[in-house]
Amino acid sequence: MSYLVLARKYRPRNFTEMVGQDHVVQALTNALTTQRLHHAYLFTGTRGVGKTTVSRILAKSLNCQGVDGNGGITATPCGVCQACSDIDSGRFVDYTELDAASNRGVDEVQALLEQAVYKPVQGRFKVFMIDEVHMLTNTAFNAMLKTLEEPPEYLKFVLATTDPQKVPVTVLSRCLQFNLRPMAPETIREHLTKVLEVEQVSSEVQALRLLARAARGSMRDALSLTDQAIAFGSGQLQEATVRQMLGSVDRSYVFRLIEALALGDGKTVVETSEALRHNGLSAASTLEEMSTVLQRMAVLQAMGAAAAADDSDPEAADTARLAGLLPADETQLLYSICLHGRADLGLAPDEYAALTMVLLRLLAFKPQTGAAPLAEKKTLTDAPAPVRTPPPVAPVAAAAPVPVARPVVAAPAPVVAPVPAAPVPAPAVVRAPVVQPWEDAPAAPDPTVAVQEPADIPPGQVLTVRDSGPDEDEEPADLYEDENRPLAPVVSAQAATKVVAVPVRTQAESRSDAVATQAPQVLLPTEEGDFWHATVQQLIQSEAITAMVRELALQSQLIARDTDQWLLRLERESLNQPATRDRLTAALAAAGFPVKLAVEVGRVTDSPGRRNAAASAEKQLAAEKIISDHPFVQSMVQHFGAKIVPGSIRPL
Repeated sequence: MSYLVLARKYRPRNFTEMVGQDHVVQALTNALTTQRLHHAYLFTGTRGVGKTTVSRILAKSLNCQGVDGNGGITATPCGVCQACSDIDSGRFVDYTELDAASNRGVDEVQALLEQAVYKPVQGRFKVFMIDEVHMLTNTAFNAMLKTLEEPPEYLKFVLATTDPQKVPVTVLSRCLQFNLRPMAPETIREHLTKVLEVEQVSSEVQALRLLARAARGSMRDALSLTDQAIAFGSGQLQEATVRQMLGSVDRSYVFRLIEALALGDGKTVVETSEALRHNGLSAASTLEEMSTVLQRMAVLQAMGAAAAADDSDPEAADTARLAGLLPADETQLLYSICLHGRADLGLAPDEYAALTMVLLRLLAFKPQTGAAPLAEKKTLTDAPAPVRTPPPVAPVAAAAPVPVARPVVAAPAPVVAPVPAAPVPAPAVVRAPVVQPWEDAPAAPDPTVAVQEPADIPPGQVLTVRDSGPDEDEEPADLYEDENRPLAPVVSAQAATKVVAVPVRTQAESRSDAVATQAPQVLLPTEEGDFWHATVQQLIQSEAITAMVRELALQSQLIARDTDQWLLRLERESLNQPATRDRLTAALAAAGFPVKLAVEVGRVTDSPGRRNAAASAEKQLAAEKIISDHPFVQSMVQHFGAKIVPGSIRPL
């Protein structure tokens, strides 16, 4: 007889044989047991996870007749009755499978829906199974919408797709959707072990691990690869033959590369890459295997002793050794480089050269042990500034009645002086106006008063401040000089002090500053305002006033209250409309205030709207203050010139 492939031979016949889809099995089992059945089901998931299998098991559960022929709807179909055997063999007339990939037009869908008017011939239910339903045209989808929404009681729809994003929302809303997940490699490996025991095929654990990883979550792919591996290995599954068949990279190369990168051995990295080239092993597979090992290393580094090693995995010891050899931050960096490096392989003319560059990239970013620390970023406090030594200038003679501006003597070559580590506060300096020969000398200002440095001095300009001393016979004014302007008298609290103009990085105006500089609306709380604000808030919360009526109440100020009349004041005449005023009067009467409203136009200083705006502004300013005062934000602003985007902060 002809050979039946493993993927078809070991297709599950009932829900108990399903693997890796417990969430779907539990939901369908409970629905069948309680007979709370939906009229349309949608199964989504990648290829080979069991969408068609679940559909057939569901059809058998709905139509199973039992061993004695008296069975009903059940979650455990017998598999031996006429309905079950016919569905398994594809001969059941009331179970129709439509491949939407090849029958995607409206004519095929209409031909299928024409059968919906006829009752089942053999079973209890007609089951229409449409596979790859996302391939149907828009016209075909529209043709089945009405029947899909309200089918006959004997008709069930089962839809399956690998791309639910392409299914119209109108179809999704009419179906009960189940997402079949990709299976974990360990789940696939355990199932392959059971299948090979039944088939009496010897296998190695590591060979099954390779097949489970290569399946990428698909049980059908895993069984197909197992079929291929059995044929390739002459009835045996060994790691070497399976690795050769899959073109996978031997983990020994991966461990050698990671260890060389951890030790900074670039020569071993290049030699191992050349060995991969000579053996014809895939560069993309190398990076994929490295990413897998690095991910396990990162887990071991994060969990430490809590991560119990898998005794059945012979590579666990090597992985644990490398986890202790490579720092955690470099593990994350290397994982990211390997992950993104796979996209660079197709851009390079030689994938092995690209592989070498990806591996050497870590060595370029790897910090060298014992090397000098990286230079810190320059800030306003630690940036060295060149200081020029001023030339000596003779004091002005005492006989001179008034100070006269003189040319600046050429200064010697500038000398860079070290800046002290701790910032020293500069003395108070006052810049005096330039005295012309025909003017009287100004009186010396109080040296205890500090005046801000002139804003027209360019950043980095060195200013020399000199004092002639306390001798009354000498000139009562000091001089400061710079190479671009004449001397001008200044008064200083200390002698021979150097002042350096330093550029200050200022942050752009924040939202809070902008709000503070704007002319705020006047808010003068009153006792009547407290009562009116509470009343308006109550009306708004109960939705007694809306639209223009609510705006009238928010923008008005209660001036006076009488037993039967209230006086309101508005700034905008457009809000004072008779219909709006009457609706507000009716709302107040319903709230227990049967009064008449009189409205005048004038200046408003206390309204519910202004109170709400003030409360919102206060919350906004508090939220912005929390962000701007945060140490991390201040560090980013100071060191990197970061700016807070205006309007990006909202109070919770």
